[in-house]
Amino acid sequence: MPPSVSAARVATLAGAFDRSPAYAGLADELVLLIGDGRIPADVRLPSERELTEVLGVSRTTVTRAYAVLRDAGYAEARQGAGTFTRVPGGRERAHDRALLPRPGDLDAIDLNCAAASAPPGLVTAYAEAAAQLPAYLGGHGYFPAGLPELQAAIARTYDDRGLPTDPAQIMVTAGALSAAAVVARALTGSGDRALVESPVYPNATEAIRLSGARLVEATVDPGGWDLAAIAATLRQSAPTMAYLIPDFQNPTGHVMSDAQREEYAAALRSTHTVAVVDEAHQALALDGQEMPRPFASYSSETVTIGSASKSFWGGLRLGWIRAPHGLMERLTRARVALDLGAPVLEQLVLTRLLASGPVLPEHLMRLREQRDALAAAVREQLPEWTFRLPTGGLALWCELPAPHATALTAEAERRGVIVAPGPMFAVGGGLDRFVRIPWTRPAAELEEAVRRLAEAWAVVRERRTPVDRTAGRVMVA
Repeated sequence: MPPSVSAARVATLAGAFDRSPAYAGLADELVLLIGDGRIPADVRLPSERELTEVLGVSRTTVTRAYAVLRDAGYAEARQGAGTFTRVPGGRERAHDRALLPRPGDLDAIDLNCAAASAPPGLVTAYAEAAAQLPAYLGGHGYFPAGLPELQAAIARTYDDRGLPTDPAQIMVTAGALSAAAVVARALTGSGDRALVESPVYPNATEAIRLSGARLVEATVDPGGWDLAAIAATLRQSAPTMAYLIPDFQNPTGHVMSDAQREEYAAALRSTHTVAVVDEAHQALALDGQEMPRPFASYSSETVTIGSASKSFWGGLRLGWIRAPHGLMERLTRARVALDLGAPVLEQLVLTRLLASGPVLPEHLMRLREQRDALAAAVREQLPEWTFRLPTGGLALWCELPAPHATALTAEAERRGVIVAPGPMFAVGGGLDRFVRIPWTRPAAELEEAVRRLAEAWAVVRERRTPVDRTAGRVMVA
C-alpha cells in the first residue's frame, strides 16, 4: 500500500491557512508543506471528503485547492488511487552533484550533511524581503560589512545574551565557512600556528590550513575538554589563534560550562592567542535550557563566528563575524580579497527572520522530535553503540565497540545510507571507533537509516569491508 498522510496530520500542519479565499490559502500552505518536506513527495493526500470534515470547510474548497496543487506541479491524480504529492523537477532539485557525486546518491538517505530543511515561514520572509529590494537597486549592491539593518539585528542578538555589541563590530559573510576563511586570512600567515580541536568540523580546519597556518591539535575527549592538557599545548606551541566550538561542539555535542570558558580564556591570554569561536550551533538548545555566556564575555579579544545555516536554512548562505573594533579593518582587507559582500536579498530575509529571535520555535520543535526519534532507534537497533544524548545541536556522536567506522560507512552506503565516519573529523588521524549521525531528516527516514545501519554493522562485525567510503565525497557540515 502506498504511503499516505492522514487528514488529521494535514489539519495540524496546515490548520492556520489564510481563508480569504480559503481554497487559495489551503493550496498555498500545502505547497509550502510539500516543498519543505513536512509532507513528503509521493505520498497520498487525504480524500477530499476526509479533509473537508477535519478542516471544517466546504468540499469545493478542498477540490479547488487540490486542483491548484496539480496545476502548480505539487500533486498528481492517479486514477482509482487518489491524489499524490510531487515536487516539480523531482528529488534532484534539492541536491548538488558535487556533494552527492555517485550513482544512486539521489535515492540514498543523506546523513552526511548536518543541515536541516527550511523551517516554516521562510517563503513569507523571502516575499516580504523581495518587496523591500527595489530600494537597494539604485546603488552598486556591494556591502562588504553587511547591510546596516542586518548588522544591527545581529548585534541585538548578542546584546540579548548579555554581550553588548556595536553593529560596527559585525561583518556579514557568505556563510560561517566564509567567515572562518576571512578570519584565518586576517590573523595568520605562513608559518603561524593555529590551535584546532579534534574531532572538529573539517571544512573549517581546511580553511585555516589554506591560510598557511600549521595546525596544532587539541583533543576533545568523549567527556569534553581537558583544559589542563590544552593549557600545556598552548604554552608549548604559542599559537596565533585557536579555533574552538564551545556550544554543541561539532561533532561531539559538548557544551563548555561558564567556568571552563573563563579558565580557557585565561590560558589563551597567557600566550596572546586570539580565540576564534564558532557559534554556528549555539541557538539550537533543544531542551529549553539556559546557555552559558558567550565566550567573548570572558575575553574581549575573541572573534566570534555565527551562522544562519543551522538556525534557519543553509540556502540562505549567510554568516557573520563579531570582532573587536581594532580588528575590523584587518578583517575588511582580508574579506575584499575574497569577495565584496553577501547577496542583498538574503540579507533582507535574515533581517526579517531575526526579528522573531535567533531561531524559530517550530524549527527547534522539529529538531527535538527528530533527535529523540534517532536516539530511540539507535538504542533499540544498535544497543552495542554508545553515545551521550546532546541537549542541542544537530548530531549524535556514536562510539562503536570496535574501530570499524570507515568500513561501516562503506557498507551502509551500499545499503543507501550516507554517513560520515570519525576519521573525517580527526585532525591528526584516528577516531575510527566513531560515526556521526545527524538528526536533520524526518523521523521516519532516520528510523529507516538506523535499520540499514544495523544491517551494515552486522556485516562489518563478521568481516571488515574494503575502505573505499570517502573518495569523491565532500564534507560540508
